[in-house]
Amino acid sequence: MSIVDKEFGEIKIRKNKLARSVKLSVGVDGSLRVSIPYYSPEFAVRRLVNGNRDEIRKMLATHNAKNSYQDGDLIGKTHALFLRKFSGEEIKISNEGNQILVQIPQELAFENPLVQSEIRKTVSKILRKQAKAYLPRRIDFLAEKYGFSFEKLRFSHTGTRWGSCSSSGTISLNIALMNLPHHLIDYVIIHELCHTRQMNHSFKFWQEVEKYCPDYKKYVQEIKQFSPSI
Repeated sequence: MSIVDKEFGEIKIRKNKLARSVKLSVGVDGSLRVSIPYYSPEFAVRRLVNGNRDEIRKMLATHNAKNSYQDGDLIGKTHALFLRKFSGEEIKISNEGNQILVQIPQELAFENPLVQSEIRKTVSKILRKQAKAYLPRRIDFLAEKYGFSFEKLRFSHTGTRWGSCSSSGTISLNIALMNLPHHLIDYVIIHELCHTRQMNHSFKFWQEVEKYCPDYKKYVQEIKQFSPSI
């Protein structure tokens, strides 16, 4: 469930049976989120937003200062992002070849939450396409090379985790992996494949990881430089 605000774009609404009040937050993906009591009406969300616009702007500005997309950013393995201002009245995003061109009205800032939200939507689509083209082949190669088996592969974007493995053997890989160097992508895949044998992070699990990724300790530190959010 969501509503669209002219200033902040899409606002995701989560109804919570245990909630006693309306709460507002910024998700790891930069989206505005509202948690409301289960039977609260939609106008309660709009009233909250309209009454707290200055506070919301500050929250989003703090988030975007750390996570906003900039001109020249590389998107995954194949695309580059270009930000331009133009005389139009609406945000315009085009994807030609390996270039993502974002054009915004003169009066808007590139850090504007609505602009960043639209960029993230496009980036998400491109990373998902890249992930579907690369990750299945890579996990199949590594699984065959090291003798692993898994039930199936799915793609996710949790914003907090690079990957996961269920007890049934389903491996989920974050599409944001495409922003990582190839050796870190391999580390995450091997990490999740090892969970098909050890469903924990015990000493035995890390022994298993080390068999196939001897430098894993270095990679654990290196991957902290990157964010799984888009």
